[in-house]
Amino acid sequence: MSTGIGVAARPIRVMLVDDHPVVRSGYRRLLEQDADIAVVAEAGNGEAAYALHGQHAPDVCVTDLSMPGIGGLELLRKLIARDAGARVLVFTMHDTPQLIARALDGGACGFVSKQADPEHLVEAVRAAHAGRRYLDPHSAPGVRHDTAGAEMQRLSSLSQREFEIFRLLAQGRSAADCARLLHLSSKTVANHQTCIRDKLDVAGPAALVHLALRHRVIEHIHP
Repeated sequence: MSTGIGVAARPIRVMLVDDHPVVRSGYRRLLEQDADIAVVAEAGNGEAAYALHGQHAPDVCVTDLSMPGIGGLELLRKLIARDAGARVLVFTMHDTPQLIARALDGGACGFVSKQADPEHLVEAVRAAHAGRRYLDPHSAPGVRHDTAGAEMQRLSSLSQREFEIFRLLAQGRSAADCARLLHLSSKTVANHQTCIRDKLDVAGPAALVHLALRHRVIEHIHP
């Protein structure tokens, strides 16, 4: 016999990953305006996010790309490697066609620019939870952008691992930093460095940094 009392649907459980606590607080308030979304974990870097994702198993992980330590693309790679069903939504200022394509190719279920209207983040979380890919109106044209330029082609030739090492090196990280942050041997990083220089056709560190800045892979050099 039915009691006539409905059972409330479980809210969408979200993890926020951004290195700015004030920014995370704003996103939390935005997402939790509606009762169907609950933020269950927050992290300020990729290493902490990877651990917390394993502990909390959120329905959707919303991550920035540029953070101390491993970036959002490497976090995405690690999460998908551990759980092919992980739903990772990229929410970032770094909204170039190159990075959008990298994120989607790496398994992200959506991409939202921080320049988009706030409601697009809420829509994206719901879409990701429902198993749908989401691109906000600001980012969508970038995916269709013509990337035939020689430099863009060279950037596209980098593997996901090479791209993450390239990003760290361009920020001013040393090879030893890359090995420590990505849990690789020094020899492996050295081999990747050689491949990166060859593929990008850069003569030295300065040229590598200028290339990264030109294509907005980074916005500043790590102090």
